Amino acid sequence: MGHREDLLEGAKRCLLEKGFARTTARDIVKESGTNLASIGYHYGSKDALLAQAYVALVENMSGAFGEEGAVEPEGAPGSLERFRWVWSNIIATMREPGSVWRLSMEVMTLELPEVCDHLSRAQREGGRGLVSLLMGVPEEEVSDETADTLGRFYLTLMTGLIAQWTFDAKTAPDGDALTEGLRQVIEAATKS
Repeated sequence: MGHREDLLEGAKRCLLEKGFARTTARDIVKESGTNLASIGYHYGSKDALLAQAYVALVENMSGAFGEEGAVEPEGAPGSLERFRWVWSNIIATMREPGSVWRLSMEVMTLELPEVCDHLSRAQREGGRGLVSLLMGVPEEEVSDETADTLGRFYLTLMTGLIAQWTFDAKTAPDGDALTEGLRQVIEAATKS
């Protein structure tokens, strides 16, 4: 690996151990075996590097959601069974020590403009990935309009779920509870 890759890997380890606010440029350099100047040369700033490291951590979680050759998702695309399976797998990753999702809560509470800017640009693609998984279509076939509507709906659900699991994991919903809630919404919406 070169310095760029070493920095990214070091930043990922620092984020999982310390989070955004407590990770310093010196921590990243120590963890990556590089030097301070290489952060600016390769990424422009520590915050830009941390933003890319966070996005990489989230992208690496795709195996838990059934993407890229992992386990075939349960249930027909768009079904309640698929919904339950996907959200149960996402929740399983929230239970893991050093969960990357807790970093999301930190980003929301800190004033880190470069991190927020980088992550806001990634929102559409995150929504596109969730639509793809839940609806059973390739990501490249999910239109921008669908990513910006259904995808943002799923991202909103994800954000609320992350918040609940961060604040009180004992009472946070599991995949079955989320699916039952959705079933009740569908039932109420189709009564008229």
